Amino acid sequence: MSKRRAIILDTSAFIAGFDPFIVEDDLYSVPAVGGELAEGSLPKIRFDAAAQSGKLKMREPSFDHVNIVKESSKEIGDVLFLSEADMKILALGLQLKEGGCAPTIVTDDYSIQNVARKIGVNYVPLMTFGIRYYVHWLLYCPACRRNYPSDYRFGRCEVCGTDLKRKPLAKTLIEKESGNQRQKGE
Repeated sequence: MSKRRAIILDTSAFIAGFDPFIVEDDLYSVPAVGGELAEGSLPKIRFDAAAQSGKLKMREPSFDHVNIVKESSKEIGDVLFLSEADMKILALGLQLKEGGCAPTIVTDDYSIQNVARKIGVNYVPLMTFGIRYYVHWLLYCPACRRNYPSDYRFGRCEVCGTDLKRKPLAKTLIEKESGNQRQKGE
C-alpha cells in the first residue's frame, strides 16, 4: 500500500509560476504564504484562486512541529534566514510526514531546502538546481572573529560593532536521484 502524496507549496513556488490546477496530488500551504505575496500580483491571484476553490488546502501546523523546526534550524544555523511562513511550511511538511503522507515541499529557498534535509522531508526546486550541500552554518564577526549562536538576533558584533556574517561550519555533499535527496554514500 503506497502512502498518500502531499505537495506543500511555499512562497517561491508561486513566484516561480507553479500552477496548482495542473497537479492531481493533494496540495497544501499555510495562510502566511499568502501574506508574503504582493496584492494584485499574478502569484497572489493564483494562490487565492487555488485556496478559494479548495484545490489548495490551507493548514496551520501544530505548535509542537513549529518548535521542532525552530530547534532544527537553530542547530544548523538557518533560523535567522527563515520567515514565519517558511517555518510553518517546514512544520507542515514534518506534521504530514508523521501523519503517514509522503510530502514534498516545492521551494527554491535554500534555507528551507537545508532544514527540510535536516528534518527528513523531501523538497524539489522549480527555478534553481537546489542545494548541492547540506550545510551547518556558523555566525561570526569577520573583524574580531568572535562566534555567535545561530539564533543571535542582532546583525552586529557586540564587541566591535562589525556586521556579522555566516560561513559553512560543515558541509555534506548531497547526491540527487530522480527528485529525491540522498546523502552521498547512503
